[in-house]
Amino acid sequence: MEDPSHAPHAAPFTTSQKVYLWLAAIASTCLVVADIVGVKLFHITLYGFTVEHTTGMLTFPVTFILTDVLNEFYGKKAARRVVFLSLAMAVLAFIVMNIAQAMPRLDAPYNVSQESFDQIFGSAKIMYIASLTAYLVGSLADIAMFARIKRLTGGRFVWLRATGSTVISQFIDSFIVSFVAFSLGRRLFPSPGVEPAPFDDILKIAATGYTLKFVLAILTTPLIYLIKWALTRYFGLRPIAPEKVIG
Repeated sequence: MEDPSHAPHAAPFTTSQKVYLWLAAIASTCLVVADIVGVKLFHITLYGFTVEHTTGMLTFPVTFILTDVLNEFYGKKAARRVVFLSLAMAVLAFIVMNIAQAMPRLDAPYNVSQESFDQIFGSAKIMYIASLTAYLVGSLADIAMFARIKRLTGGRFVWLRATGSTVISQFIDSFIVSFVAFSLGRRLFPSPGVEPAPFDDILKIAATGYTLKFVLAILTTPLIYLIKWALTRYFGLRPIAPEKVIG
């Protein structure tokens, strides 16, 4: 047996690796939380404008912000790796929720009822799948467009590549999640009394979600600059040079 005292020690993480680890953890957590709490819809009226959408919007936009940050400092490959990691964690959470739902319930007055548990974790399975599908396609589109805009502009205009890539990718995301959740998903997994939505209604639902995401993309652009400044100022990170961006 090898003497532990003579075993080679693992090299400590660099600052860049530590930051990447934290960004990946936050991104995957935000996706999982968005898919879990997204079963609840909210209604807010401000200055005569009414917004109705899923509470998953509390954390879901963060995933696209962090995707842009990862793309800026670590490149396309590193950003895609976090997307796949986040997707895997969301799938794992989905599997665990289904197993938990199927497990026999302890019949005790202090235990949550099976009906309440099923209502929360069982009523949004199609939406969960739709959300993950849209996230995967939208995120990969965002990464590709962000890198291309960065290369075309020579690394200038952070606002253009951050907002431009997000605005376009969120259009794709909004359409896919609406189509899968309200049309394709209902055709593949039909429920009594629930019909697939007409294509015109799907476009209206997608347009509503996209409008909200578009506004959030504009409002969060300064946050991209703030994060970029903080990572450069306090952690010594430097963005990937535009000539090293491929695609």
